[in-house]
Amino acid sequence: MRLCVNIDHIATLREARGGLEPDPVVAAGICELHGADGIVCHLREDRRHINDRDVRLLREVVQSKLDLEMAVTDEIMEICIEVLPELATFVPEKREELTTEGGLDVISESKKLERAIDQLHAHEIEVSLFVDPIEEQIRAAAHIGADIIELHTGEFANAVSQDELFDQLDRLKIAAELGATLDLGVHAGHGLNYRNLHFMHEIEEIEEVSIGHAIISRAVMVGLPKAVEEIARIAKQFD
Repeated sequence: MRLCVNIDHIATLREARGGLEPDPVVAAGICELHGADGIVCHLREDRRHINDRDVRLLREVVQSKLDLEMAVTDEIMEICIEVLPELATFVPEKREELTTEGGLDVISESKKLERAIDQLHAHEIEVSLFVDPIEEQIRAAAHIGADIIELHTGEFANAVSQDELFDQLDRLKIAAELGATLDLGVHAGHGLNYRNLHFMHEIEEIEEVSIGHAIISRAVMVGLPKAVEEIARIAKQFD
């Protein structure tokens, strides 16, 4: 299972003081050196953490894979096409949210998303859609030409009982199996951490996970190299 590290919250720390440190671009290099298979960043419309400079510099220094999370807006699409990440992950975005709260409504936004997918495909950029583990949304993602689905694991991560956790894990298994049968790549992310990541190994269709907040939180205590090495060992323990 590949591990992609989301470095948004390195930039969040920087923006808390309005200075230059810590630098998410430097952090990306450290993550790659210590087990990350890719780097994820979310260029939000309000630029609350990652900014345009970060994205352009990340494209220059990332040696593995750059995954640009983004809303489908004209401005961000233009930046994506300029930067040419290996992967663009379309996510829903609300100004008032602290973090992404749920998956895309692919069904209601299918025309807009399909146009955006076609536009990025013309520039040889793969496209992933961040979706809840719901059959209709996954089928819609395949129908409009997405390459990959990233399953929203938030409800699984927030489960408060063992029964609820395994119910949510079953939902993810069913969704992942469906995605694979529709020839979609299957990724997972949101709320995954050092305690629950091992459950993702029960879903053989999941090829890659995206983790950010848990790693940066752990790094405060033990340092970024060790934090990435620890989560990489969990992600790759059965490879």
